[in-house]
Amino acid sequence: MTSVSDASKVAADHAESSERARSLHHEVVASLTDAGLFRIWVPVAYGGSGATIAEGIDALTEVGRADGAAGWCAMISSTTALAAYRVRPDWAEKIFADPHGCYGGYGMPAGTATLVDGGLEVSGQWAWGSGIDHCSWIGGGVHVVDGAGNRSAASDGATTPFVFFDPADVTLLDTWHVSGLKGTGSTDYSVSKAFVPDGRWAQFIGGPTHAEGPVSRFSFFGALACGVASIAIGLGHHAIDELIALGAKLPSGSSKSLAERTAVQAELAQAKGAVAQARSYLLEVADHAWTHAAAGPEFHDDLTVELRLAASAAVKRSAEAVDLCYHAGGGAAVYNSSPLQRIFRDIHVATQHAMVASRTFEPLGRYHFGLPTSLTTL
Repeated sequence: MTSVSDASKVAADHAESSERARSLHHEVVASLTDAGLFRIWVPVAYGGSGATIAEGIDALTEVGRADGAAGWCAMISSTTALAAYRVRPDWAEKIFADPHGCYGGYGMPAGTATLVDGGLEVSGQWAWGSGIDHCSWIGGGVHVVDGAGNRSAASDGATTPFVFFDPADVTLLDTWHVSGLKGTGSTDYSVSKAFVPDGRWAQFIGGPTHAEGPVSRFSFFGALACGVASIAIGLGHHAIDELIALGAKLPSGSSKSLAERTAVQAELAQAKGAVAQARSYLLEVADHAWTHAAAGPEFHDDLTVELRLAASAAVKRSAEAVDLCYHAGGGAAVYNSSPLQRIFRDIHVATQHAMVASRTFEPLGRYHFGLPTSLTTL
């Protein structure tokens, strides 16, 4: 089995080619698959490793440090695999027990699922299909409706399930023309009248769990936010690595290397502090939340809010660190040959993810003021 370190090296070696192709290089996909990095949080019952949230954060951070796109695809697949705890066991076995499995899709209910005999007939189009060109199963959020188009519920009561499609039923649309995380291939995708059999879905909000373990009691959205933050922290580390590598460079017209410039020294120190703070806070809260989940009690609101705050704060601090390194790198950082410019672009796409975007701080602050706050999607 490939180690996380070895898979990360493969990802780093092919980072430029993945970006050019707007999709992960096939050797990167193979290496991440063999290292189990697409299945970090698959339940033990389906062949998963039983990794804690913190262990997943560390693994994803290492891959994200090597290449943001590779880390992102591993993160999306592993967080999508959290659905295994909520999919009916017969279907969960079929979808998640494959050791070579990879998963992806957009959870917001952008599709329509019409009740039919034996399941749902689904049509719709979704954005943000990270890594779906190499997925074994592709999901999408839907609204369930009856034959007249009125809101309804599936046979198990699900109203907005995340349904799983056979890739053969999915059309990939060429929409991923973006500034950063190009190698993720996060294109739009669609289905038309795709049949989804009874039970081949997960209801994330208010739905039942079918597999037992700390992950099943952990906040789903909190785990997803931790995954996104892991990649941001990895990108922060990578930016620091690249700035240090530039240290011996003599800027044009200067007798001092970058490393000898006091302003650059200060920016490097600030960047290292920011990333260390981001990682420390995230892991501290994730460990606390995991201990609580492992003990069995239901997640409480304070813990949910703290987890989301740690993730959003980690992304913000990591982006600040990347910005410091990019600006400290000077003119050398703007060239396509410099990894710093790719890291800069990658992290400023990552910051837009709904789980960690700037707007997530508003309900968190509202909660801490003691004001009524909806925590449904936290």
